[in-house]
Amino acid sequence: MSLTTAQKLALNLAGMLMVCVVLIQVDGGYGVMPADEFDGEPSSIVHEYDPFAR
Repeated sequence: MSLTTAQKLALNLAGMLMVCVVLIQVDGGYGVMPADEFDGEPSSIVHEYDPFAR
């Protein structure tokens, strides 16, 4: 998934589910997942979307 698509998905997902979401860099692209489910390398996190920080 491209960075632009992943950013839009992450922002939308965080707002709809009202959970913190992380955008991570993976082999060949980017991924989005709830922050509480991420147990990988912290350096792979590109950005964290917090719906409560607004």
